[in-house]
Amino acid sequence: MWDAIWDFLTSVPLWEILLIFFAKVIEVSISTLRIIYINKGYRKLGTVLSMVEILLWVFVASRVIVGVASAPLKGIIYSIGFATGVYLGSILEHKLAVGKIYIQAIIMREEAGKVVNELRNAGYGVTVIAAQGKNKSRKVLMIFTNRKNKDDVIKRINELDDDALIVANEVSMIKGGYVNTFRKLAK
Repeated sequence: MWDAIWDFLTSVPLWEILLIFFAKVIEVSISTLRIIYINKGYRKLGTVLSMVEILLWVFVASRVIVGVASAPLKGIIYSIGFATGVYLGSILEHKLAVGKIYIQAIIMREEAGKVVNELRNAGYGVTVIAAQGKNKSRKVLMIFTNRKNKDDVIKRINELDDDALIVANEVSMIKGGYVNTFRKLAK
């Protein structure tokens, strides 16, 4: 029995296993980024990524398909590479945080001045609207920023008003107003 397991594990050279695994991880990570860039309007960059993705897929898949009957380990490594690529792609997407976000914070009227000044001094554009809560007067802060800045904005608001109600939504289009500048990379 151990001989059969050993034969199964050594039926494919280590270099080929590593090639299949890492190429698949890279391909699926690129695929994840391609989808995100296309959805965010970065068509040129998404197109370039799709070319790299499909080149990797053709060569890796053909390497696996040709030998999968005699070495099923190739198929297993291919699927593990796929799953790892999905995970790594989601981490990359989170780190890159492409796009814009709209943050709305409902805060106590008394805290509004400090919070607005802090955000504006940090370079964020803030629009303030007077509001009435159930029992007290409030201020609604509206902030448009890059997705990369979401955690910073929320942290700054919470440091000055830990009772703030904060809602964040992704934005598909912004025109006019003050928004932190960003590069129009390949858009």
